Amino acid sequence: MKSTASFAVLLESFFTQRLMKQRLASPHTIKSYRDTFHLLLQFSQRHFGKQPSQLELTDIDAPLITAFLDDMEKNRKISSRTRNARLAAIRSFFRYAAFEAPAQSAQIQRVLAIPGKRHIRTLVGYLTRPEIEALLAAPNRRTWSGRRDHVLLLLAVQAGLRLSELTGLQRGDVILGSGAHVRVIGKGRKERCIPLTKQTARIIQTWTQEPTKSDSQILFPSARGGRLSADGVQYILNNHTKTAIKNCLSLKEKRVTPHLLRQYAESGNMPNLSAADN
Repeated sequence: MKSTASFAVLLESFFTQRLMKQRLASPHTIKSYRDTFHLLLQFSQRHFGKQPSQLELTDIDAPLITAFLDDMEKNRKISSRTRNARLAAIRSFFRYAAFEAPAQSAQIQRVLAIPGKRHIRTLVGYLTRPEIEALLAAPNRRTWSGRRDHVLLLLAVQAGLRLSELTGLQRGDVILGSGAHVRVIGKGRKERCIPLTKQTARIIQTWTQEPTKSDSQILFPSARGGRLSADGVQYILNNHTKTAIKNCLSLKEKRVTPHLLRQYAESGNMPNLSAADN
């Protein structure tokens, strides 16, 4: 390899060889890393006046990366947590580059030495059983979207799936009948099988008999048949929380998120489904 390594060549091999083939990174991780470098390339183009294909590894040094992160905070108003996530993606690339471009070792070490930004860890809230039951009762099950939302919420609070796992579920990932369970490939490409209660399995089985919106096998599709986005799931939660507040006033003081549903699942306190059916 040349002493001055092509940034474009290294970046391409980082995604195709390192992330996809060697690490078998999840689509969620690849998308997050892609977004980081998309923003970094835009910033570099403004800074140098160069097209991304013209950049060399030596152009992407510690001062540039620090300036990029500061710009993200100032102009895009990203949080310290998001800043650190962007930095983690960049560090991962430079750890790979250390083996591919040893001539730039000193520069690479300066990039890897960029510290993350400290931030205050906010106290995570919680949901009570009456609040969960009010949420499960909120969707209007006389409509297709209401039935979908009810099953989605139910599976979220029973199985404790991450948001990406929940929205990425395929119909074939749910095994019903004896030993009913849901199979997911989670963080770090680890496979998990989560058992389902008889009531949850019965409700999911009824849902799977619904006509599909498209040829997609996604378990919880959008109205157009595609995969629900993170913003789409939060929109669903916000709408049903507004409805649930009428029967459970304590929800008025809480912001219900997919993470709170997962946290409730980890408590092992299953809701009373018959109450949610009333």
